[in-house]
Amino acid sequence: MRVVVVGAGFSGIGMALALRRAGVGDVVVLERADDVGGVWRDNTYPGAACDVPSSLYSFSFARQRSWPRRYARQPDILAHLRRLAAPVRDLVRTGCEVAGASHGPGGWRVRLADGSVVEADVLISAVGQLSRPAVPDLPGRFGGPAFHSARWRHDVDLAGRRVAVIGTGASAVQFVPHLRRVAARVVVFQRTAPHVLPKPDAVTRSAPLLGGRVGRLGTWVAGEALTFALTRGPWSRSVVEAATALHRFWRVRDPVLRARLAPGAPAGCQRLLFSNDWYPALTSPDVDVVTERVTGLVESGVRTADGVVHEADVLVYGTGFAATDFLAPMEVRGAGGRLLSDEWAGGARAHLGITVPGFPNLFLLYGPNTNLGGNSVLTMVEAQIRYVVRVLRHFGGRPVEVRREVAEAFDAEVQRRLRHSVWTLCRSWYRDGERVTTNWPGQVAEYRLRTARADLADLRPVGG
Repeated sequence: MRVVVVGAGFSGIGMALALRRAGVGDVVVLERADDVGGVWRDNTYPGAACDVPSSLYSFSFARQRSWPRRYARQPDILAHLRRLAAPVRDLVRTGCEVAGASHGPGGWRVRLADGSVVEADVLISAVGQLSRPAVPDLPGRFGGPAFHSARWRHDVDLAGRRVAVIGTGASAVQFVPHLRRVAARVVVFQRTAPHVLPKPDAVTRSAPLLGGRVGRLGTWVAGEALTFALTRGPWSRSVVEAATALHRFWRVRDPVLRARLAPGAPAGCQRLLFSNDWYPALTSPDVDVVTERVTGLVESGVRTADGVVHEADVLVYGTGFAATDFLAPMEVRGAGGRLLSDEWAGGARAHLGITVPGFPNLFLLYGPNTNLGGNSVLTMVEAQIRYVVRVLRHFGGRPVEVRREVAEAFDAEVQRRLRHSVWTLCRSWYRDGERVTTNWPGQVAEYRLRTARADLADLRPVGG
């Protein structure tokens, strides 16, 4: 059995470890960058950290029992990932960008950007949902350094500079407080104010049990409770909204600014954020919050809909990722040459977020409808890894695909349930048109149970 895994972040490394434990010897992990790490390798902006407590931010089969902080920072997570990858580092080929893949009688032919081809019986995508930075297409041109937070320019000296920040997402909430301390002035362009909760961060070197079973269980239960609040109804979200309003009232004493920072959408409709220093940064006299719509760029700064040009020396995009463009820009062709992009016209979908009809032996990790709004996605990925290993053991690597009627029934159920969730109430990166394509509609416990007990009769051998 020849297996190709695309991506060497958490999902890809976890999959490689599981395949080695299962005795699968012919495995290669293709990574386009020069090191493992995924988003934690790429996102090196100041203040980068996880908003999932460290106790739950590792696989259960490779727990890190002691973290420097309750909410681990980027260098510590990347160091953990490198340690995690060490036993399978010989399987990883870096500098190998996958341009496309096609399935034929001999299995998968994976085409690399340099024109070379890798053949496989099984293709596993571990590229995730947060690997492609989203940069708005604004008219005009800015004359100074401009970069996305996931491609941070550490060679640009920000001390004493005027910095414009477009976006108020999870990354901006972390790096803007840093900018406020070093820049002469920061202008934050806010399209939609986020809901922000305090972040109970602390040094944890003296409390290694937080990374043990008790710590993981407590964090998981808290995450399940938050997930319940986001997927049920307005009565449950009202508790979260009251907490974010109290946090905002306590941190922002200026009633005019507080009103501008009040979210216009329900809690969780867009990503719920955690920070202790976001509001103090915005209340600093050296920080301005602009709510007028950005209409374009000029040589000297950013123009807004009111005609004002906001002067800046440096422009930083905190505009998130193209999360709904699963597997893009790879061109993937399944049985009969069908393009995956055609199969996903109108929005990505996959049975259990893992398998797609018409694409034999293609498995997706962190695929459609497996993201979470309130818990650790690694708990979902671990369930997917176990499912893939179970399928490969059962079918011995023979080409199999999910039955179309099974996949369509699953998708109909997921979308029906999502209609009652908060994610249908506003435009966000969770949606592709009218469909919510990223998020799971229930609890992590349900997903883990369903993947563990999934009927393998839902899959059929190709040609059988």
